[in-house]
Amino acid sequence: MKRTLIAAALLASLPALGLAADKKAPAPAFASEDAKAAYSIGFISGKSHSQLIESFDVNAYVDGFRDAFAKKEPRLTEEEMKTTLDAFRNRLQMAAVEKANRAAIENKAKSAAYLTSNGKKAGVTTTASGLQYEVLKQGTGAMPKPTDMVKVHYHGTLIDGSVFDSSVDRGEPAVFQLDQVIPGWTEGLQLMKTGGKYRFTLPPELAYGDQGAGPIGANAVLVFEVELLGIEKPATDAAAEATPAAKGKKK
Repeated sequence: MKRTLIAAALLASLPALGLAADKKAPAPAFASEDAKAAYSIGFISGKSHSQLIESFDVNAYVDGFRDAFAKKEPRLTEEEMKTTLDAFRNRLQMAAVEKANRAAIENKAKSAAYLTSNGKKAGVTTTASGLQYEVLKQGTGAMPKPTDMVKVHYHGTLIDGSVFDSSVDRGEPAVFQLDQVIPGWTEGLQLMKTGGKYRFTLPPELAYGDQGAGPIGANAVLVFEVELLGIEKPATDAAAEATPAAKGKKK
């Protein structure tokens, strides 16, 4: 919830921003290449601010820009601007916190209802912790321990079906130590045999709780389809086994 608003930020982020091509938009007529560039700067700046601020007095913004560009005396002193912007930033932060709190409360109710409904489906098992799982494909290999390195493919969605992370979409499996991830994964993958594929439904307390993470909101239920591809040796163990001394001990 970064809402810091300072005058220098108005143009600072412009070079880093990219715009998706809009094939439907007609090519506008501009008097010059400079006019085209000026429009681009204005549009990118407006788009950046619209993502941070829901309500913004665009006319006052343009007046301030015009006065500054024309080197006119400002209508406010620097101290008044600083005080005004500090207060504005605080209002934005308070509004963002209130919005997040409302969303957390709504998500908690939606999550509880979803878990209740999902738990009643045929083939769904609910563990003592609240983890729900379905066996999509039973594996035949070894089962991992918490300290094992596992290799998996996964596809993670929210309860509305939107994808927040997917090794499947990236085309590259993930490798990690099982006790270094969220609790729902640590528990769930220990139920699997290598080669198996499960669907896990994680209650918020086994995922990111009331804090959320990135696109995952507070109190969100996460749904994962996980395929356990293998159990891998830690890099240190693999290196040790490759040494002549280690090979000699095995014999």
